[in-house]
Amino acid sequence: MKILLAKSAGFCFGVKRAIEIACETAADKKGNIYTLGPLIHNRHVIKMLGDYGIKETNDIEEIPPDSTLIIRTHGVSADIYRRLDEKGIQYIDATCPYVKKIHKIVHNYHNKGYKIIIFGNENHPEVKGINGWCNYSAFITEDPVSIEKIAIDDKTCIVAQTTSSKEIWGKIKKNAKTSCKDVLIFDTICKATYERQAEAKDIAQKSDCMVIIGGFHSSNTKKLYDECRKVCEKTYLIESASELPKSVFDTCIAGVTAGASTPEWIIKEVISIMSEEKAQGELSFVEELDKSLVDPKTGDIVKGTVIGITPTEVYVDIGFKADGVIPIDQITSDPDADIEQILKVGDEIEAFVYRVSDVEGTVGLSIRKLEAIEGRKKLESAMETKEVLKGTIAEAVNGGVIIRYNDARVFVPASLASLRYLKDLNTLVGQEVPFRVIEINRRRRKIIGSIKSVLQEEKERQLNEFWENAEVGKVYDGIVKSLTDFGAFVDIGGIDGLVHISELSWERIKHPSEVLNVGDKIKVFIIDMDKGKNKVSLGFKRKEDNPWIKAQEMFNVGDIVNAKIVRLVSFGAFAQLLPTVDGLIHISQISTERIPKVSSVLSVGQEVTAKITNIDWENKKISLSIRALLEQDAAAKKAQEPEQQAEAEVAEQTEETEQQVEAETAEQAQEPEQQVESEAAEQTEETEQQAEAEAVEQTEEPEQQAEAEAAEQAQEPEQQNAAEEEESGKEGIPENETKQAAHEDAQRESEQPDSE
Repeated sequence: MKILLAKSAGFCFGVKRAIEIACETAADKKGNIYTLGPLIHNRHVIKMLGDYGIKETNDIEEIPPDSTLIIRTHGVSADIYRRLDEKGIQYIDATCPYVKKIHKIVHNYHNKGYKIIIFGNENHPEVKGINGWCNYSAFITEDPVSIEKIAIDDKTCIVAQTTSSKEIWGKIKKNAKTSCKDVLIFDTICKATYERQAEAKDIAQKSDCMVIIGGFHSSNTKKLYDECRKVCEKTYLIESASELPKSVFDTCIAGVTAGASTPEWIIKEVISIMSEEKAQGELSFVEELDKSLVDPKTGDIVKGTVIGITPTEVYVDIGFKADGVIPIDQITSDPDADIEQILKVGDEIEAFVYRVSDVEGTVGLSIRKLEAIEGRKKLESAMETKEVLKGTIAEAVNGGVIIRYNDARVFVPASLASLRYLKDLNTLVGQEVPFRVIEINRRRRKIIGSIKSVLQEEKERQLNEFWENAEVGKVYDGIVKSLTDFGAFVDIGGIDGLVHISELSWERIKHPSEVLNVGDKIKVFIIDMDKGKNKVSLGFKRKEDNPWIKAQEMFNVGDIVNAKIVRLVSFGAFAQLLPTVDGLIHISQISTERIPKVSSVLSVGQEVTAKITNIDWENKKISLSIRALLEQDAAAKKAQEPEQQAEAEVAEQTEETEQQVEAETAEQAQEPEQQVESEAAEQTEETEQQAEAEAVEQTEEPEQQAEAEAAEQAQEPEQQNAAEEEESGKEGIPENETKQAAHEDAQRESEQPDSE
């Protein structure tokens, strides 16, 4: 019978890690040890842990205060962590890193308002733990169709149980993208689980029967069985070798795989029993397997292939019955390093075996220890040849510093760490430095090095080269080495020159740190040098930056300038024109009137406008006057008064002329209009008067006619009487008497009543 054994059969790295934590905790034997539920789904392993004194409980209240709880690979809810902290129970978290990642995703997006959907078995402890990170509000399903039914409109986050079926998960994702408007899908199925399922299915297609080894309650084992059963009808699920069906031994080709919770020794036992029907003279499958596998021991150097990377560990196939495990701190000393940028799945590596655990068959590997071993060999060779090496100062310790060279530690005493005494050795930490190995104490496993010897040789070489080419005025690129109260020491290659504080800036400074910092790269030039004393005076400030040179280009006598008062003295005030360029305003030039003291008019910080009255460039003196501007303004004002009066009169006459012109223009513009209006009014009035006259005439004609007839009738008797009187007068009455009698008659008639 030919046996095909899956390479991925047995413990996954998450289970291996949990078993290792449990065994190490049991070995310490500190108080009672509990697990909250079974650590893994394999009764044989649980029994083994029970023999180590590890107890199982499902209730936190049953755990005594002095106990230690191991959180299983499936993980727990946020509420469990809170309760453990409240009760003060010490716990060790063995949650699978992949499961831990799901907890963070669910917790993060639940707090952002997303609806959480979990693809998995709602009764599985892993799913229950995940649901606890969103206040148990998740929608849990294993049915792709159910996603279409819920039709969530809100933001949705979907995750999967690590041991879920890849095939069904694909349908879930497809339906979710069409049913949910705003959906985030995280593919959280464990890659090792998927690869295990794919490999098992491939072996099942090639086999007459398929044997799945694992716990009956293990989710990933059941899924292995389901996948293999689809392609191989004779698929069997067993927990131990004693459960092997007899029909297995009648097949030609038998495939074997195991769930993630199945220990290696159970797999080996099953293979051993299945291979007992071997042909005469042939090696059993187990013998061939053992022959092909390496048997690493502590101190060995092994080669392997990276098969898995987690946030805390890297798993390596080393050809042993179990994989090698490299903790992150055994890969690099940088806690912030991204491991996936250092190693990738499929990389071939070498590592040092620092521990072999027979309990769960794990092999502890270290890349850093291997580098340290190789580094030590290199250091031994370098000491013999006096080779100059380079390393990084990792830390300052009591009496010196430690250099890391290929992960080996080299101690450098403080007296050999620098050319000059350093009060604080921490300033060297992180620097890459040259050094020599001067001593190796194999008994104490101590390596001693010297930085000073290398620096001294280099300095002597540079010093000789410097004096061969040095000259006053030559410009150098330098590095600021140290600062003192009186200046800065600058390394210009082989020698440190002094830049005096007066040569650092054209402005007044109190300390060199106002201009430079240790480590600054600057350009300097030689002012003076003494080869006999190995002394060099350096300049830093440039002549073209001299403010007084700039001032010569900017200012002239008679210029009016804005300045700021920077200092008051008894005889006047100094006002700043440019940094370090001040002008003096004498007390007599502050005001047109006599002032008792400068501070009564001016104050430090005040902005003033003044006139440059004198400049002495040689002695760097500038005289300013505010009074000159005041007098100038007064004179100008006085000179402007007649002009202003004349201008006012002209303006007034101009205004009167303009007003008269405007009035005449307006009158001329209005004459035609007024004439037209007058004619129209006159015509209208004539028409109205004519109409009124005609109306009156028509009305008065009858009245006048009647009045005329009445008057005529009334006058007839009077006329008759008058005629008679005339005739009688003619007969002998005097004319005067006749007139008087007529007058009296008329008067009497007028005095009679109207009725008469």
